[in-house]
Amino acid sequence: MAEVVSFHKENGASLVRVERVGAVLRLTLNSPPANALSIAMMSALSDELDRASAAPDVRVVVIAATGNLFSAGHDLKELTAHRADPDRGREFFEKTLRMAADLMLKIAGLSQPVIAEIDGLATAAGCQLVATCDLAVCTDSSTFCTPGVNIGLFCSTPMVAVARAAHPKQAMEMLLTGETIDASTAKDFGLVNRIVPKQYLRQVVDKYASVIASKSPQALRVGKATYRAQAGLPLAEAYETAVAAMTENLLMDDAKEGIGAFLGKRMPEWTEK
Repeated sequence: MAEVVSFHKENGASLVRVERVGAVLRLTLNSPPANALSIAMMSALSDELDRASAAPDVRVVVIAATGNLFSAGHDLKELTAHRADPDRGREFFEKTLRMAADLMLKIAGLSQPVIAEIDGLATAAGCQLVATCDLAVCTDSSTFCTPGVNIGLFCSTPMVAVARAAHPKQAMEMLLTGETIDASTAKDFGLVNRIVPKQYLRQVVDKYASVIASKSPQALRVGKATYRAQAGLPLAEAYETAVAAMTENLLMDDAKEGIGAFLGKRMPEWTEK
């Protein structure tokens, strides 16, 4: 049974719904129909990620959304309103984009794995959010795009995440054409891991998350950090990073317990909660 922990509210409307199911924390963007990554939404999501980072009993984080649209990306009305500023919006534009970049870096740097649960359209910075998460599961009717080029605004910041998740030429295809791709194409491109029927989405994600949450928290923390650290390195440096990380991992209590349990043909009991 899910425990509803809290809501972030703005002008009486809930922005992020927070639930706990065992060791799994579910953060749901709750500002339909667009679930835009406004300043308020990014602030609320960032605050919850900070709380998750400080919670040793949270093993996995899921980012989902209400409604028929995962996220439309940045709030274009919010951005446009600042064109009347004395600097034509420069300060606010930079604040918005830096806040989004910091949010993506926070997800990447979070010790817990983060799973995106997508049902509907993930566009622009919404697609960036999906690409940034460690894993992504979507419905068979979900779609994805980086359409900035269609409105004279190349999706440069979404590009950073998409280019690291998708194959280079396919990432460029999305960015240059601005066209919407379906779930099957997104899986082929590398943006999502699994595609499921709409009625089974939460069930599959919950099972996926619970399986990961059952693993050693020490191993999960080391694994995610090492994966991120080695990803952009030359081969030899990547191996040096991995050797150092795995040596330290072998010295941890969970590795000692896990190997002992395997050799003793019993279930491990993880020491870090």
